[in-house]
Amino acid sequence: MEDDVLELTILGLVPTSDGVAMFLRGEKKTFVIYIDPAMGNVISMAINKVKKERPLTHDLIKNILTGFGASIDRVVINHASNGTFFARLILSMHNEVSTKVLEVDARPSDCIALAIQAERPIYGARAVVDSVEDVSEVWERIAKDQQET
Repeated sequence: MEDDVLELTILGLVPTSDGVAMFLRGEKKTFVIYIDPAMGNVISMAINKVKKERPLTHDLIKNILTGFGASIDRVVINHASNGTFFARLILSMHNEVSTKVLEVDARPSDCIALAIQAERPIYGARAVVDSVEDVSEVWERIAKDQQET
């Protein structure tokens, strides 16, 4: 698996006219996934460890997994087509006899929100990262502008 995927880091979330641009960094490349404003808010709250009065949907999913003795192992952004990204949520369930692994198809934004909450890694398939536009310079300008304000 190590050669096929790269660990990704979330650099930041930037509001746009249509939603939120989530900037992700691989080894040498930064790319962006556009997500809806509600998911941008959920991911921001997860990054900032915001305490909520009541559980939101992603909290509920995490609680259900915990109740079943399952945990999030990792997230893999495994495909991109025409600006749409696809991901797999890798779950595992351990007992004294065996380990069961389940891969679930999900939106990258949902997977990432869950991975952040569970403090689990986010990966991108090397083929996906290689295929997307490098926006490192764009991110550097945005980060510089944010520091100046």
